[in-house]
Amino acid sequence: MNILSINDLSKDDMLKIFDIAENLKDNKEQTSLRENSTLALFFEKPSTRTRTSFEAGISQLGGKGIYIDSNTTQKSRGESFADIGRMLSSYCDFIAARLYRHDDIVEMAENSSVPVINALTDLEHPTQALVDMYTINSHIKNFKDVKIAFVGDIATNTANSLMLAATKLGARMTLVGPKDYNPNSTYFNKAREHGLVYVYDNVKEGLEGANIVYTDTFVSMGQEVEAEKRKELFKDFQVNSKLLEYADPSALVMHCLPAHRGEEITSEVIDGPKSIVWEQAKNKLLIAKALLLFLSLQQN
Repeated sequence: MNILSINDLSKDDMLKIFDIAENLKDNKEQTSLRENSTLALFFEKPSTRTRTSFEAGISQLGGKGIYIDSNTTQKSRGESFADIGRMLSSYCDFIAARLYRHDDIVEMAENSSVPVINALTDLEHPTQALVDMYTINSHIKNFKDVKIAFVGDIATNTANSLMLAATKLGARMTLVGPKDYNPNSTYFNKAREHGLVYVYDNVKEGLEGANIVYTDTFVSMGQEVEAEKRKELFKDFQVNSKLLEYADPSALVMHCLPAHRGEEITSEVIDGPKSIVWEQAKNKLLIAKALLLFLSLQQN
């Protein structure tokens, strides 16, 4: 089994991953994988939290992570992702890949004999969405009571995965961004098959009743040449104290990090009493471990 997309997981799969994470937190879950298990982390893009959480996670489960910067491999000389998938899976028990193009991780997985985990591509960030929904569930036990407002760049990989995960689990979601700026239609339409998701260009309307306010960087990796244009486009969607007045009074704030303080979010908010951003980041380790254990159970 591969986890390249939230589409690869059923609602029951996600709940099982959350149960494993909860048991790990309470020290009730098995604490090791098969002896000497190895995880290859093949990354084209930089990473802080995802890389560290997976490396620490497999180490705590009794295995070893091997970080591979693609620039230092034969990929830099044209080796195909198909061949890389074949080769890495002959050495390691799991592969986590952070790649520019989603099609490339699909190619890698189709040629791998071990599970491949999407650690971020241009289209999806499924591990982040699992972290997000697990964190939300720690505060709001019934997903049917959850309304998430994703504010700013509503066409990011994080937004794509989160809207799929949220609607599959029964939560409602609004995407709040500039007029005529639309989410990825494939992911939006798929999410609407599962549940309720709407698009707003009016912040007040989009945040009404929201008990989770979520934002992400306005300038994602690979979009640096558009930085000034994008900052101008999204400037009215900064998550600040004024914007939060439109949400439910008890609303909590989330951000997948890294944060660009003063752009998509203010320091006052991210460090304030409504923020669960640091809890969200901490939970990446729990979910990394839970995913590895979940995948190992699928192989047995």
